[in-house]
Amino acid sequence: MTLRRDQYLTAVWDQLLEYLVNNGKIDSALLETFFRPSYLEELNDHKAIVITQSIIAKQVMSQDGDMISAALMDLNYSDHPLVVEFMQEDEFANRRRTESLNPAFVMDTEFSSMPIQPERTFENFVVGDCNRESHAASLACACNPGKYFNPLFIFGNSGLGKTHLLMAIGNYVKKNYPDKNVYYIESLKFVDKVIKAIQNNKIDAFKQYISSMDVLLVDDIQFLAGKEKSHEIFFSIYNELVNNHKQICIASDRQPKEIKGLEERLISRFSSGLPVGIDSPEFETSKAILQMKIKNSGNDIEDVEDEALTYIASNFSGNVRDLEGAWNRVLFYAIMFQKDTGVIKFETVVNALKNQAVVSDKTGLSPVKIIKTVADYYGLTKQQITGKTRTKNISSARHISIYLCRKLLDLSYMKIGDEFGGRDHTTVISACSKVENQIKSDVNLATAVNEIEKLLVS
Repeated sequence: MTLRRDQYLTAVWDQLLEYLVNNGKIDSALLETFFRPSYLEELNDHKAIVITQSIIAKQVMSQDGDMISAALMDLNYSDHPLVVEFMQEDEFANRRRTESLNPAFVMDTEFSSMPIQPERTFENFVVGDCNRESHAASLACACNPGKYFNPLFIFGNSGLGKTHLLMAIGNYVKKNYPDKNVYYIESLKFVDKVIKAIQNNKIDAFKQYISSMDVLLVDDIQFLAGKEKSHEIFFSIYNELVNNHKQICIASDRQPKEIKGLEERLISRFSSGLPVGIDSPEFETSKAILQMKIKNSGNDIEDVEDEALTYIASNFSGNVRDLEGAWNRVLFYAIMFQKDTGVIKFETVVNALKNQAVVSDKTGLSPVKIIKTVADYYGLTKQQITGKTRTKNISSARHISIYLCRKLLDLSYMKIGDEFGGRDHTTVISACSKVENQIKSDVNLATAVNEIEKLLVS
């Protein structure tokens, strides 16, 4: 079957091919074999649709989406990059048929994806021991959507980079697979869309629309807990996507089995993919994040004294948002109060962050360092120590960490509770008292605490 083409689109396509040839973008063999038999079916402010004559042509030409987009900009058909989709004739006809039968299927404000921030990429995601596994798994899913890990389930406390990884996956797929549809949504927004779809009698259209995606990115899935109707809708969409080998990536502040109020069938499916944790950045990663922030800040700051960077990284490595907030305060303070803003000095940083820092010296000792040291000593992860798991060995390591934070940093019970997943002060007091009493009678525990202290102050 041959679809009719508009004369304007034919002229644009011919001009585009001439431009590519004249500028050495494609050789004559590729031009005659794949490009010349293809044609431009649609061109608007957002995308261009190119119809190919075979699956091989589609695969070959899909690698050149960015080139075609740039050429259309050079030819003044667009003032911004376009999404270039490559489809076969039957594939395009089926899409049009589906849209005509289901008007709500067309992308609109009711069903459309939440924005994916273009600056959230793998290139500006700082990798360290705290996130190496989650970064590698995310990149693997982005490179081969639906092939390896389905679903990918990234868990960790707030502010550690889960959303960045989800959006990095989305940006990578959109850039390298422009023919694939990417959908990003927070779970509370998903619930809102379900409610509106039900009210407008469009729930089937909504499910069909989301199920047509190639990559589904769901943030903060824990907020889906307790929403029974949304569970049902999400479960239906989930099965449809997985059965069709589409990629699903999910982020949460806890592991699937720790999300109370989530249906067991969803927990089972989330756990069947690849759950990967992301922890608080260790000192080295925190410092690297700061250096990238400084490099990309766009301000006239030439440099920051190394001990000043060390101070910020040591005090605010709980999560990336804390680091960003600390850096923004330092930057403001330096611009307003430091006479020479060429190099930010250690004294400027201390003055900017006084009464906010967890530690007040240059030793680098902080709750994050204590938790990491205890975790390494017992062969655990930082996530296990700050999480909700109550097995004996993990609880013991958690209590020791809390005790050492109190002893070595003299933090308030409330502040320590915040560092351990938002536990209340009575829990912290109980943990400290328990370790203090056990040390007196348990030689093994006393030895372990002593050895950990030596590791921390050495």
